Amino acid sequence: ATVSRVMNNSEKVSPATRKKVEDAMNELGYRPNSNAQSLASNRSNSVGVIVPVLYGPFYGEMLSGVESELRAAGKHLIITTGDDNEAGEKAGVEFLLSRSCDALILRLDFVSDEYLVGLKDRDSTPFVVLDREVPEILDRCIYLDNELGGYFATQSLLVLGHRRIAYVSGPLRKDDASGRFAGHKRALEEQGIEFDSRLFYEGNFQEDGGSRGMEHLLASGMPFSAVVCANDEMAAGAFGVARERGMVIPEEISIMGFDNVFFTRYFRPKLSTVRNPVREMGEMAARWILKEVYGHSELEIRHRYVPEVVNRNSVAAKFGQ
Repeated sequence: ATVSRVMNNSEKVSPATRKKVEDAMNELGYRPNSNAQSLASNRSNSVGVIVPVLYGPFYGEMLSGVESELRAAGKHLIITTGDDNEAGEKAGVEFLLSRSCDALILRLDFVSDEYLVGLKDRDSTPFVVLDREVPEILDRCIYLDNELGGYFATQSLLVLGHRRIAYVSGPLRKDDASGRFAGHKRALEEQGIEFDSRLFYEGNFQEDGGSRGMEHLLASGMPFSAVVCANDEMAAGAFGVARERGMVIPEEISIMGFDNVFFTRYFRPKLSTVRNPVREMGEMAARWILKEVYGHSELEIRHRYVPEVVNRNSVAAKFGQ
């Protein structure tokens, strides 16, 4: 019983006794059998996580937040991807369910809200939805107000006098991309500026999408003094094309990003962007599971996060257009 309490991190074991047991385990080369532990406790102490892809700084920050919270509580992750398509996402969820995870963290783009609501009804495994707002299961969602973020990004340029503002969106089939784009249009509408589809390009949330977007906008012949990119990776691509064309940032063209990933501080000039607290949301998703599944009732859960503009040096005033 004492050994069991040590292995399960019980507080009912004195430090001296804990050390004796751990020393004996090390001397004998003893390793707990996780399958046996799972049978005895009905817990695997593992949490399944699915994200669309593993490349790029965005999901690295998210997973780091999840892992740090769960590891501190003695839990481990099983990670898979949805391969950036609906069939892959559904297959990934089924894989995690088959691994007897105690709970799941779902960061999904392609499955419908109805699928997620149905998953709650058909399977007893608890899950939390990360970076997405599903009205029917809001108590299981940790999300950013993307519409408000898109609004803030464009509004910050309007305040500086910009009126011809181009926009490079992410794939509009994704909720975060469509939300940010809706916020952009709302900011224009409030100032009486009609949205011009010639100043719009649908990108892919990757650097090459930002490059193609900037090239498309410049080739259109339509004048614009600023461009909002729906994430920082596309802003990097737009930055590169502007530089290649000999344009001076921000004097000739202002560029605004979204997410505030780590590399934005190393642009020259530094990139103005919208802060997306993705690591904090990852940590909060982990806390939801610790509270709802593992009984950490003292934890407070925050569901909605509000973005904020990070003003740096890639935007400048443009009055008198």
